[in-house]
Amino acid sequence: MMTQITTPYPERFREGEADNRKRGRALALITRQSTPDPAVIDTIGRRLFARDEAAAALVRAMRSDGPDRVSMRQFHQALRAGIDGVPDAPAPLRQFFAVVDEVPDWVDPDLLEAGGRALRRLGPASADVLLQLSLINGYRYGGPTDLLVETGGLTGNTTRRRLGETQKWTVAIAQPGAMRRDGEGFALTVHVRVMHALVNHQFETNGRWDTRRWGLPINQSDQAATLGLFSGVLLLGVRLLGVRVPAADSAAIMHLWKYIGWLMGVDEDWLCDSEWEQHRFNYHQLITQSRVSAAGPPLANSVVEIQRELEFGRFGRLRGAYTRARLLGMLRYFLGRAGMRDLELPRAVPWSVPGTVAANVVRYQTLTRFRAGRRYLERRGDRHAARILTRYFGSDTPDVGPLEARPRSTGSRARGQSRVDSASVS
Repeated sequence: MMTQITTPYPERFREGEADNRKRGRALALITRQSTPDPAVIDTIGRRLFARDEAAAALVRAMRSDGPDRVSMRQFHQALRAGIDGVPDAPAPLRQFFAVVDEVPDWVDPDLLEAGGRALRRLGPASADVLLQLSLINGYRYGGPTDLLVETGGLTGNTTRRRLGETQKWTVAIAQPGAMRRDGEGFALTVHVRVMHALVNHQFETNGRWDTRRWGLPINQSDQAATLGLFSGVLLLGVRLLGVRVPAADSAAIMHLWKYIGWLMGVDEDWLCDSEWEQHRFNYHQLITQSRVSAAGPPLANSVVEIQRELEFGRFGRLRGAYTRARLLGMLRYFLGRAGMRDLELPRAVPWSVPGTVAANVVRYQTLTRFRAGRRYLERRGDRHAARILTRYFGSDTPDVGPLEARPRSTGSRARGQSRVDSASVS
């Protein structure tokens, strides 16, 4: 049964504002915001109760037994071959694909391709920032982290698989042709959108989610915040690791993520064209967040400890210990003492950061200025991405988890829940 809401904001809204304003000082300086925009703040609060309505309508049809019921086979057939490839397609399926198949006028296919190349050039620096600053740092705020615990995401023996699926998606969206209608990045993004809608529907109706406290399980504000972590925060983070990001690369990466956000069902007025615009919005998102919840520390520590169990091949135990120690050191650099304390992470020294920054300064200050150098960085990024997928998936084929329209039971975690890290890809 859905909870009846009579207040404009959930309880968590602006709960940790005092601490979050301190954390956001750098963003406030970058964007020259002495005073946040109260209208933006209000909208963020209200949209914690707003869902992706197009995907929600599709999921209701998947859960229905009526004449317009949509089967998972029909969904996958439409995703693969287009809606015209589905005989007698139900109206809800046609309506959903009318949305995702429409390419907005502002989409520039060449700029999408340039954005993919620019992402691939970021290579290991991008992987570091997405894991450490975009993902683990996000566990300092309640809401999405608590949903991950409820769904069983990134805890126990699911951690490695879930992280691998997130890696698979972030690699896929940057490949050549990925965001064309027949591209893998397009298909996985729409797949993840429906995953999120399935999770949201289940937890809106099963009585296990405190909507008054957290807002809807997967809502517009959290989805927009996640998009900012993968775009603006990524670009800031790689610079902190010594990477030179030319203005053209920044614009192309932002354009790619804008289209991805549109495909994911994020409200269009929150899709940013420029990095500066995204940083401004991210600042407003940051100061409205809650404090760390009980879910944050176990999630963060689960990600850290799983580094020991990745597939490294020879000297696996030694390399796993090194990777874990390096991750903790990088987290100390990005999160500071307070962040490590919030997430109850072991004490660490950022011993690897000086060497990483120095190497990146030399590499990106020189190679990005030449076409041959940029191509080399793309190939280097591709090799690193392939290694990461092997570490997480081993001999299995890298993939994103399957969808199932109906959970097996309401008393246990549904197989239809998101297999992608919906704390940060929601």
